[in-house]
Parts: sequence; structure tokens; C-alpha cells
Amino acid sequence: MESGGIEAVGDAALGGALARAVEPAAGEGHGESSGACLNCGTALIGPHCHQCGQAAHVHRSVSAWWHDLAHGVLHLDGKVWRTLPLLAWYPGELTRRYVAGERARFVSPLALFLFSVFVMFAAIHNLGGEVNVDRPGVRRGLAEEVRKQADEVAKLEARRGAAVAARQPTAELEAQLKNAREELVLLKTMSERGMVKGGIVRVSDDVPAWLRKPLAKAGDNPSLTLYKLQSNAYKFSWALIPISVPFLWLLFLHRGRYRREYKAYDHLIFVTYSIAFISLALVAVVLLKALHAPSALLGLLVFAVPPVHMYRQLRGAYQVSRIGAAWRTAALLLFATWALSLFLLLLVTLGVLG
Repeated sequence: MESGGIEAVGDAALGGALARAVEPAAGEGHGESSGACLNCGTALIGPHCHQCGQAAHVHRSVSAWWHDLAHGVLHLDGKVWRTLPLLAWYPGELTRRYVAGERARFVSPLALFLFSVFVMFAAIHNLGGEVNVDRPGVRRGLAEEVRKQADEVAKLEARRGAAVAARQPTAELEAQLKNAREELVLLKTMSERGMVKGGIVRVSDDVPAWLRKPLAKAGDNPSLTLYKLQSNAYKFSWALIPISVPFLWLLFLHRGRYRREYKAYDHLIFVTYSIAFISLALVAVVLLKALHAPSALLGLLVFAVPPVHMYRQLRGAYQVSRIGAAWRTAALLLFATWALSLFLLLLVTLGVLG
């Protein structure tokens, strides 16, 4: 398996592990109710220690290790099989029940979000194909870019060496060197995979100065920008949640009873479950594309499923009328575009894409 595939599997496993870390266990244990906890020594009165939470029964076999890996990274307890059907077809009911306090039966929104987003980016990275943005008449090789970046890395290494010899602080140089090395690796990868460097794009003078340089750099090399998006954007995907919540809050601002009945937490749950579903839907699109599914089916998943899901979630979670859910769905689709634009702007500003 190539390194990209290994990284993709690692990303998915990391997402599952992070999800597992924030998701409380349910239904684990094997019925032991006597003796002492092997972790803290507390007398057992059930399948789990009431003091530290460790299961009463522990395994010591290779097969148990593999079971723990699959269970901890992918299974997320039996709750996942109660959560996913509701998330797919009754998302409003799932959101409403979770907000109302029915937590132990379902996978928490944050756990499902972490796992689904990591799986989505792993699937895109491994099965989505290589990014290749070409512009007729402006094709340029990357050999010169690789050489320039290698020279930049060498200069930074020399400066760091001089700073170390002079016993001067090197933290800033270390950060610059890390970024330069990552840029060099990406450029070499693009060169090896036959990717194309685009033409220069002029950024309007109306754009703020602090944003002009990263936008120009991203426009100058769209292939590298999209490759970075594939490779790094998942690290900041959590930012989509706080970016999206204010837009959802605006949908219920004009009606007093909604301001009293629904709080910011409710909107957080709605947005987190919604993004988790969209991420899983994109995983399905990537898998179907890899299996050469008809374009009509892929188009249906991309353009028809999200609006229907938003409508059902709005209607079920907030108990609004069909007309109320319909116009809010249209507004939410627009707001989602704005939220995604702000997210990409954040990535450019942080230098992830630029």
C-alpha cells in the first residue's frame, strides 16, 4: 500500500479513536459482579467498577486485542446501529431526543462528527483520485519550484544551525523550517504524480492586504491548494460547527417563542449531526464513484439528498410547519454555502491552503 493509503487508514483510525475518547461506553462488560476491580481494587457490584469505570472482565489474548481495536475504532458500541438509521431518515427526531436528554441510547453528535469527518477525508484521500488542475496555455513544470523550495529549506537549516551555535532562540526558525519542509514534500509529490501548476491569478486591490498574499498564492497554484485541502483541511474541520451555528440561530430569531424554547446548545447538536450526515453521504459518493456508479446516482446524492435531509431535520427537531421547514431549508442551503466559504477563508488565512 502506498504511503497515501497508509495515511488515509491512519486518519480514519485516529478519527475513530478520538470519537471513542469522547463517547461514553454502553453495554460493555460480561456480567461479572463479584470480586475486586483489577484497576483500583474496589469491590465489584456489576459488570463495571462504579469507582473507575473499568469493565470487570478483561481479556489477555491476541484475538481480544483485535476485537478491542475494531470495537474501539470502528464500532462505537451498539449505539451506532440505533443512531445511523435515525440520522439518515429521522434526523429531526434524533436531534430532538438527544437534546431532550435521551443520551445513552445514541452516539453523541461530537463522537459521530469526529469519526465521520476523518473517514470522509480518508476516503477522499485514498479513493478520490489525484487532484489535477490544468489551464490550457499556462502549463508549467514544477522542477523549478522544487529547486527553489529546496534552496529555501537549506537556507533555513543553515540559519537554524547558526542560531544553535550562537545559543540564540530557535523556536521561530523551527516553525518556518517545518512549514518549508512540508511545502517541499507537497511540491515533490505533485511533481512525481504529474500534477500541474496553474497560472498566476491577480487578486483585487480591494482585498485586505493581510489576505492578498495567501489568496494570490492559492490562485497561482490551484493544484497545490486543492492537494493541501485534501491533506490538511480535516484538522480544522471542527471550525465548521461554530461557524454554522450563528446562521442557524438567525433562522429562528424573528419568532419570540423560538428564542425562549431553543438555545445555542440545541443548534450545536443540530449542526453537528447535520455535518456528520453530510460527511457520511460524501463517503458514500466517493465509494460509489470508485465502483463506477452512474453519474445520475452520484448527482442525486450530491444535489438532492442534502436539501431533503435538512428539511426533515428542521421539521422534526424544531417542530415547524411544512412551509416553515421549506423556507428555512432554502435559507440554510444558502447559509451553508457562506459557512463553507468562511471555512475556506479561514484555511487560507492560516496558511493551510495558501
